[in-house]
Amino acid sequence: MKGAFRKPGNYQNSDEYLWIMKIEGIKNRRIDHIVYAVFDLDKSMDDFEELLGVRPIFGGYHKTFGTKNALINLDKGVYLELLAADNSNMDVQKPRWMGVDVLKEEQITRWALKSDKLENDSRELKKYNPKMGQIAKGSRNTATGSLLRWELTMPLSLLEVELVPFMLDWGQSEIHPHEALPKMGCELVQLYGTHPDPELYTGILSALGLSFRIEKASEIRLKMLLKSPKGNIEL
Repeated sequence: MKGAFRKPGNYQNSDEYLWIMKIEGIKNRRIDHIVYAVFDLDKSMDDFEELLGVRPIFGGYHKTFGTKNALINLDKGVYLELLAADNSNMDVQKPRWMGVDVLKEEQITRWALKSDKLENDSRELKKYNPKMGQIAKGSRNTATGSLLRWELTMPLSLLEVELVPFMLDWGQSEIHPHEALPKMGCELVQLYGTHPDPELYTGILSALGLSFRIEKASEIRLKMLLKSPKGNIEL
């Protein structure tokens, strides 16, 4: 896991960040969660507790996808998901979702937007890449017994990092994962991507009604800045 302290630049708090995203063209889109893929979930929970000053909360198992997770509340309806392969689940074939089977280092591999128009988002994603935009359903129980139920556009399995977000509709769920989490003193400040050719994403981001900063760089990355009890952390 890589983490470094730094000042959050022009984004001083998450309210300002969401406001800036809106005026730059999010068009009422909101981040649902950010996926940080790891090799060993228990170890990563310890590592993140040391890094952030707050312990991630074990979420549960995705039995149909072969993964397990732990969550960190980032406030404003957003959470960070630590995701690892569940190697005790022998029923799900590789490659499993979110890049967990092609992971070379622990990092952010995916991110999701909230959607109440999943069919529309699916069509745009399929135009961009016929392998994207497939709608699937999932569910799991929280530690308190509440049922989480969602529909989503399936993220690709084989890319280690995918800059195009997948979409989530929680309309049939008893509760949103964020609502089941306590306040943890963490807030999202900034999320952006890097790519050798950012212009490749102009069309699909526009079609999704999304203004998302992708900087030109040699590596394909998703990066985030968050506030935590131990200060500002970049992942």
